[in-house]
Amino acid sequence: MNMFTSLRMSLTGILLAVIMSACGGLPVQEMSDARQALQAAAEVGAKEKADTLYAEADQLLEQAETALNGGEYKKARELAEMAKEKAILARKQAADTQ
Repeated sequence: MNMFTSLRMSLTGILLAVIMSACGGLPVQEMSDARQALQAAAEVGAKEKADTLYAEADQLLEQAETALNGGEYKKARELAEMAKEKAILARKQAADTQ
């Protein structure tokens, strides 16, 4: 390998690291948090007692999963965070109606 090839590979690695850090990587924690929040909401009856909020949270999570599968990590992260917030509101609303 010549010096030019080595330099090019190093620059490519640096560029890739910068791009990945700018994207923040996979939104694994955010997706997990949203799923857990939806599950917690379902466990207190939010599907029935706070159906609109629950449906919105569920739809946001589906959109997040689509974005994630499409490699749109920033969008997936934002949608997952919104889904979590809606699911928390749905859980609170359902718990308040008991």
